Amino acid sequence: METFKRTPLQLFNLPQHFYIPLFQRPYVWREEEQWAPLWSDIRRVVERRVGDPRLTATHFLGAVVLQSHQARVGRLATWNVIDGQQRLTTLQLLADATSAILADAGDLRLAAQLERLTHNDDIFVEEGGSRLKVRHLNKDRAAFDEVMTAEPPVDHRSLVQHESQIVLAHAYFSRVVEQWLGAADSEDFSTKAKELATVLVDGLQLVSIELEASENSQEIFETLNARGTPLTAADLVRNFVFQLLAEQGDDMAKAYEEDWPFETKFWSKEVSVGRNLLSRSSLFLNQWLVARTGEDVSPQSTFTRFKSYVELESAVSMAELLRAIKVQASQYESWTEAAGRRGGSLTRTEMAVYRMQAAGVEVLKPLLIWLHEPSRGRSEKTIDAIINAAESWMVRRQLLRLTGSDLGRIVTDVIAANSEASEAELIDRVVSQLARLNVTSTYWPGDEEIRQTLATESAYTRFQRGRLRMILEAAEDEYRRATGQPQIERMGYPIEHLLPRTWTETWPVADRDQAEERQARVHRLGNLTLLTRSLNSKVSNSAWPTKRSALQDHNTITLTGRVIKRTETEPWDEELIDERTNELIETLLRVWPVPEGHHGKVVDPQTKAGDWVELKHLVESGMIAAGDRIVATHRDFKGREATVTADGAILLDGKRHTSPSAAGFALRQKATNGWYFWAVRDGRRLRDVRAEFQNSMPADVG
Repeated sequence: METFKRTPLQLFNLPQHFYIPLFQRPYVWREEEQWAPLWSDIRRVVERRVGDPRLTATHFLGAVVLQSHQARVGRLATWNVIDGQQRLTTLQLLADATSAILADAGDLRLAAQLERLTHNDDIFVEEGGSRLKVRHLNKDRAAFDEVMTAEPPVDHRSLVQHESQIVLAHAYFSRVVEQWLGAADSEDFSTKAKELATVLVDGLQLVSIELEASENSQEIFETLNARGTPLTAADLVRNFVFQLLAEQGDDMAKAYEEDWPFETKFWSKEVSVGRNLLSRSSLFLNQWLVARTGEDVSPQSTFTRFKSYVELESAVSMAELLRAIKVQASQYESWTEAAGRRGGSLTRTEMAVYRMQAAGVEVLKPLLIWLHEPSRGRSEKTIDAIINAAESWMVRRQLLRLTGSDLGRIVTDVIAANSEASEAELIDRVVSQLARLNVTSTYWPGDEEIRQTLATESAYTRFQRGRLRMILEAAEDEYRRATGQPQIERMGYPIEHLLPRTWTETWPVADRDQAEERQARVHRLGNLTLLTRSLNSKVSNSAWPTKRSALQDHNTITLTGRVIKRTETEPWDEELIDERTNELIETLLRVWPVPEGHHGKVVDPQTKAGDWVELKHLVESGMIAAGDRIVATHRDFKGREATVTADGAILLDGKRHTSPSAAGFALRQKATNGWYFWAVRDGRRLRDVRAEFQNSMPADVG
């Protein structure tokens, strides 16, 4: 390996070809991130030289890694571009765009100087060969060849590949160079053109790391991963895969065309995983690895783990493994595209993918890949049963708003523990493993805890919209399943409050206590439904007879139809909201069931989320009595007292508050966690009393 500092003239002056191997990622540089900063840097160097001809200002472009081919008699010298293809391609596009502009302006001498950087002379090119010095072998080949061989002036919009990033880059540089140079007959055109051409020829510098044909280019490639636009895990995997295919004597071009699936827009799309954005191809490869190894592989470790799996654990050739990856990638793409469709019924796997997308999680994807691995030959019945259990475990935790940070580890444990299990025992083994989880961070919640929580949960304000819509859609599908109807369309239907959020004018009540009771139910599950289209605000906030008539005229959704039927002879009120809340909870428990006899008991109940517990539960249990005094613990409010009422409200300075936090806010005039703020007379904070209550719950609740 040798390292040189090169100018474009020194790098490109000889007749030669620089090949971008087919396993290299496509061209990804863009205007805002790369083209504009590069042009700004080059223009600054040129303008300094124009301003003071004695200066020889330069600009450093970065490094490239090249590997020579074995010399062949009568052929041009050839190099593989191992790293730096983005900057080399961009430099070629800029030089060619500038050459075309200068040729069109009549300065053929300068145009020819730049053309020598991008094109070999005819005398060195075999008949039928390409004059281009840089040759793309991947999917960018058609676009690069077309724009680089177009006659000036180039009409970019008329090119077949006009939408490609390659052509867009050429068009960008053509535009900015032409604007900067100005009119060809202007006074300073020739001066600016000469200095621009000079800078493009010898005013830019690259570090060229040049390898012999026998040297290991993969090691160099991996160490240079962080430069320019960072390489994704899929980029690194692709380079490794095709280097290995070459070593094993396989046809790389055929493998790339037939078996490497990740070059489409679907796979290049970035998806959010926690706080990170990953290309979908990188995410899939990570999840595929988890499915294959039964290990929790971080996104940052995808490539290194893939490499070690191939080199140390895979019992098949790279070509055979690549074909297996292609099959599962095709499955994955099919599930994802089906989940994105607005209509049509989904399979159990597709529905799981849709529900994960709606909830903003990826946790079960490795399990789906593992279940569908073709070599395992699992039946649809087995796959569906395991998905039912795993999704119930995941969604029930979401209904309680429990942390999901430790669930990925459980999925890998399930895969690792059951990879050798027979199909006859697989369902029982997986379900039992999930049911045995007994700590707050991973347990499978039981029915009673779901009932207790959702009965008074302000679902509309506590759940993200996509997740809440998915929950309501699941209830709708359960109703439809019972009558043989197709699944609801996944159209992002609006969520409607049956009792309006602004109910006070058109749904009046007699006194303050009734108003608080009504307000407490506005956002509960039983007061929410799906509509095929939003009602206008006037109708939505109207009195119930008017609103019910509008719902009846436009409804095609069972969730809403049941409400319309229920209110034929009585108005929509608090009692019906409570009844419907309980009905929907029972429906959701059928959608996401637990094994018979499962209660969700944990060994660390004090750490469970206690959000479903209200002060009234502590009063009903006898842990706090009506009339008990509670005291503020904050240093600024020491000694301030309030009184607990029989229905679990708090009286403070003669005013009634429905929760400890509301009473704390009234005192402090800022958001306050009342469970921490208030203490009972013996010094225990309300949170401590709440924990004691949770610990004392029977098995089917805690």
